[in-house]
Amino acid sequence: MSAALALTEALIACPSVTPADAGCLGMLARHLEPLGFECERMDSGPPDFHVSNLWALRRCGRPNARTLVWAGHTDVVPTGPLEQWQSPPFVPTHRDGFLYGRGASDMKSSLAAMVVAVQAFLEAHPDPGYDIAFLLTSDEEGPAHDGTVKVCEALRARGQRLDWCVVGEPTSVQQAGDMIKNGRRGSLSGRLTVQGVQGHIAYPHLAVNPIHCLAPALAELASTVWDEGNAYFPPTTWQVSNIHAGTGATNVIPGECVVDFNFRFSTESTPADLRARLEKVLVAHGVRYTLAWTLGGEPFLTPEGELVQATRAAIAEVTQLQAELSTTGGTSDGRFIARICPQVIELGPPNASIHKIN
Repeated sequence: MSAALALTEALIACPSVTPADAGCLGMLARHLEPLGFECERMDSGPPDFHVSNLWALRRCGRPNARTLVWAGHTDVVPTGPLEQWQSPPFVPTHRDGFLYGRGASDMKSSLAAMVVAVQAFLEAHPDPGYDIAFLLTSDEEGPAHDGTVKVCEALRARGQRLDWCVVGEPTSVQQAGDMIKNGRRGSLSGRLTVQGVQGHIAYPHLAVNPIHCLAPALAELASTVWDEGNAYFPPTTWQVSNIHAGTGATNVIPGECVVDFNFRFSTESTPADLRARLEKVLVAHGVRYTLAWTLGGEPFLTPEGELVQATRAAIAEVTQLQAELSTTGGTSDGRFIARICPQVIELGPPNASIHKIN
């Protein structure tokens, strides 16, 4: 058994359903401290949602040294129905050459690979000439209010320099290393409440149906081209995730309609522009509404440069693959790190099985 596999299995055995850490950060700190890392816990959050954070820094001793950061999360999503698992989700199990367990791909194997790789690197290069750090949290799969974002705010306040960051999210498609995420789209969500007047369905002239009021605007929003994207990003998309109206009775016109929606947007659009354009459509159709917005994250992009080139070269040397650059997929903690680090990429194992049973 390799050191990376052994550490992966030990991490999977920790039932760290978000925001629980279940001892993962302590285990990783015990591997890093003998390598010269100063391990600092930066936990956050209220008592009923305690978030565990670790900032581990190994200084090279040179003034104005550059810093390479490895980032990731120890938390995993809930298991789902246990009876549907072929093996217990927190018991690492081998079947047909694959490792099974909750978090195997997202992202405990990446955490183990990072730590073991740094250990091997420092054995061969004890004086690399730059600082090395780990930024780890137990609040990536959850609301992400008290995890990486809090650590980044603290690092910014103390003037900590970050130059390159590799986030271990599962980015690959068929084989580890075939895809690098060199950016992510932004996420802008809204909850739209359309006001009507409740009434008896047999007397529509005495009521105002908010569903009928919304329908023409909804059709226009669904067909709107928000931007064309660019060389790095696909076009911005707008999708409805939930619609609710009505009391449950079949003879009552509802008094309001609530719609949840989300933009996944490229660098060709800004949150302010998207908000303004959407509300202009609602106003043009005479919709009476209130609207609450939530900005989940701004888009970020790392153009081809030092970090992308070095990563591509390493992948080609080890796997003979020519890694594809991509910005598709969901959000990640890279959106917070990119605020204080100019070069951020994501690289990890295949993602076809993440968040699934078995």
